[in-house]
Amino acid sequence: MIASHPRQDDVARTLCGTEGTGDSLGKPSKKQIKPTKAARTARKLVKWAVGLAVVALIGYGIFQTSGFPFDADDLAIVDFTVLNAAEQRTALRAANGARCTCGCGMTLAQCVATDMSCPVRDRNIDRLKTIVQEARAQ
Repeated sequence: MIASHPRQDDVARTLCGTEGTGDSLGKPSKKQIKPTKAARTARKLVKWAVGLAVVALIGYGIFQTSGFPFDADDLAIVDFTVLNAAEQRTALRAANGARCTCGCGMTLAQCVATDMSCPVRDRNIDRLKTIVQEARAQ
């Protein structure tokens, strides 16, 4: 009786580190490693946290805007600090709703804030001051 010798394929698998994979060419197995339940839960929590952070940032950005294209900071040539918050909203609504009279198509607030060469700029500034006075009187 002949002593049993390992087959050459088995020796090759053992030397290449692929023993038990069924691959005689030495390639590693393509088995997918399934993440643990804790890892899946952690990944899900991170996704939710990132999503909530994005929503919070969007909400913060919306609430930080005044709601007017041109606010009191843009119209610094006129003093809005004499008004309380409600009066400021009223004055800014009127300034952003009124039109410049030179025919440019801009609002009164836009014209005063951006167009230094408007031929009726001084009259527009006076109109803004009047709007502030009227808002304060209410």
